Amino acid sequence: MVQSQNDWTNFKKQEFKPKKFQERDIDIEIECCGVCGSDVHTINGGWGGAPMPLCVGHEVIGKAVKVGDGVKTVKVGDRVGVGAQIWACLECKPCKTDNENYCPKKIDTYGAPYPEEMGGVIAQGGYASHIRAHEYFTFKIPNNIASADAAPMMCAGLTTYSPLVRAGVGPGKKVAIVGVGGLGMYAIMWAKALGAEVYVLSHSPDKEKAAKDLGAKVFISTIDEDWDKPWAFTFNFMLNTADATDKFDLVAYLGTLDVNGQMHHVGLPDKPLPEIKAQMFASNGCSMGGSHIGSRPEMFEMLKLASEKNLKPIIKTIPISEAGCKVAVLGVYNNEVRYRYTLTDFDKAFPNR
Repeated sequence: MVQSQNDWTNFKKQEFKPKKFQERDIDIEIECCGVCGSDVHTINGGWGGAPMPLCVGHEVIGKAVKVGDGVKTVKVGDRVGVGAQIWACLECKPCKTDNENYCPKKIDTYGAPYPEEMGGVIAQGGYASHIRAHEYFTFKIPNNIASADAAPMMCAGLTTYSPLVRAGVGPGKKVAIVGVGGLGMYAIMWAKALGAEVYVLSHSPDKEKAAKDLGAKVFISTIDEDWDKPWAFTFNFMLNTADATDKFDLVAYLGTLDVNGQMHHVGLPDKPLPEIKAQMFASNGCSMGGSHIGSRPEMFEMLKLASEKNLKPIIKTIPISEAGCKVAVLGVYNNEVRYRYTLTDFDKAFPNR
């Protein structure tokens, strides 16, 4: 757990109190956990204040060791995953239309307060021995996906898969993925697997080979002068996964969209977008939007796609420890990771669980 945003790389092992165990809850013994940019933005204060001490991590894979009496989809011993959301009311309009990720009462996997009837505690994440999750936000993992590969899919994977399928990405569509990082890696994989023609826009020319290995047809270096000019009116959909959007020339990016194309943001940087004027959307009728993770049905669709097409991300594993967590979050903060970290060896870190 991190004690203070002023000392965000200093992790200490300590106990925390989980939410009250209820009939649809599942206790999970954690095997591994992905390291998400959200973890870093939260603990270092980039996104504002957070309750401390805090255990982050919302890309969890593990084994169900206890299930509530109302649980019907998971049994003890199942290998399951948990992503960035751990509860929703399941009764409101968004919840009843497979948009529970937009539930106004949703609870994030860490840093969010549970109501008093659930224990009144702060939700704690997956850099831990166990996690307690609601059944609806617990997902069985296909046998042929390794746990270390599956972990980052729980957030990064779903966050990129959902907007692609909601935009109708598939055969006949030209899709631009902005950024080749922990999110962009999955976006390229999914767009290619869905049948689209994939273009990658990046300011890092050294990532061209990785982008093409993941499925990109064309790599476009955005550090080149007038890089956008040859691509005017090209892309049906653009998924921005980058963390440096505040430095973008948005007019250049938007100008590469076809008529009524959309630039969609899933990278959530600390700094605001550049100044936006309505005139920027007029030349091609384009639009901008964003999204928050995805739904339970989309999670299962994504896992099925990864399983059937044997899709494998580019990851690096780090044994979990106080020192290992520090290495991981610094690697993400300094943009050193290629392209996602997964914390492993939980049995060694938590031998008496």
